[in-house]
Amino acid sequence: MIFDEKTLIVEITKILIFAFGAFALSMALTPIYTHFAYKNEWWRKVRTKAVDGKAAPIFLKLHAEKHKRHIPTMAGMVILFSVSIITLIFNLDRAQTYLPLFSFIFAGLLGLADDYFHVKGIADKTGGLSARAQAFWLTIIPLLGAYWFYFKLDWSIIHVPAVGNFNIGWLYIPLFIIVIFATSKSVGLTDGLDGLAGGLLSLAYGSYGFISLVQGKYGLAAFCATVVGTMLAYTWFNIYPARFFMGNSGSISLGATLGVIAMLTNSVFILPIIGFVFFVESGSSAIQLLSKKIRGKKIFLSAPIHHHFEAIGWPETKVTMRFWIIGGVMSVLGIIIGLLGRGQ
Repeated sequence: MIFDEKTLIVEITKILIFAFGAFALSMALTPIYTHFAYKNEWWRKVRTKAVDGKAAPIFLKLHAEKHKRHIPTMAGMVILFSVSIITLIFNLDRAQTYLPLFSFIFAGLLGLADDYFHVKGIADKTGGLSARAQAFWLTIIPLLGAYWFYFKLDWSIIHVPAVGNFNIGWLYIPLFIIVIFATSKSVGLTDGLDGLAGGLLSLAYGSYGFISLVQGKYGLAAFCATVVGTMLAYTWFNIYPARFFMGNSGSISLGATLGVIAMLTNSVFILPIIGFVFFVESGSSAIQLLSKKIRGKKIFLSAPIHHHFEAIGWPETKVTMRFWIIGGVMSVLGIIIGLLGRGQ
């Protein structure tokens, strides 16, 4: 693709303005959220069980001090509102931002419902939507997106870096669902340490913003920049010691939308590279669960893997910052691979 220098300068300036505007709006809205969060006691409940339903004594020991504090959740509402308002008013584009925004809002509403049930202690026994209900809606939402891609946009081609393009026909639909489901769950599992998910999401969306820019998808690049600006504002308050947590209203929406953007840029095979830490986190939980069911033994002291490093003696801040470094390095590697074998 040949770039016009003046056009590129204008578009980059607009993208940076979106990022700054999202940051400023989020910073302005945060005190309002904080007021209502503390007033209404939107506390994050203590997790006493692992994913298999058994006791999690190591996790409780590691985070005993944190659970003595009342830390609100549902800060994802600020993220949802900021990104949605800026995109609806200034960056609504049928080809580039309709689907990411749709996924962002509806996955966010699903997460918000789960957060609300969680703080109120209703629905599932431990509070929140049941795993079955979450799985159902996290299948329906990407199914609608897959329908739009395949039947409305006539997309059925995937690009494999350094190999080429392949028309996979109707298999595009299950691939789309798997990508969005896996990414949303992976981001949710990563959101377990102060500042961890916020920093990694800023890197991932920044990377896909750059890829979108190179592909000439300026509206999508601006959307990614909007998310980055909002995430930087969130991370300002979420770094250790966290003032609040985004909850599923943030993690599910941001994870699902990251998967959608990977599909829109036809770069789904570099998603596991750019989102390397996310998928290592979810993979460690899956391995731990399988090992306990099959062998009756754990592989990690605690899962996801960031808790394992805490258990062997790493301070929480050390785990977070080293994971940020890994995320940054893998993001650069993902961009390099994406640019060398870019699919259109």
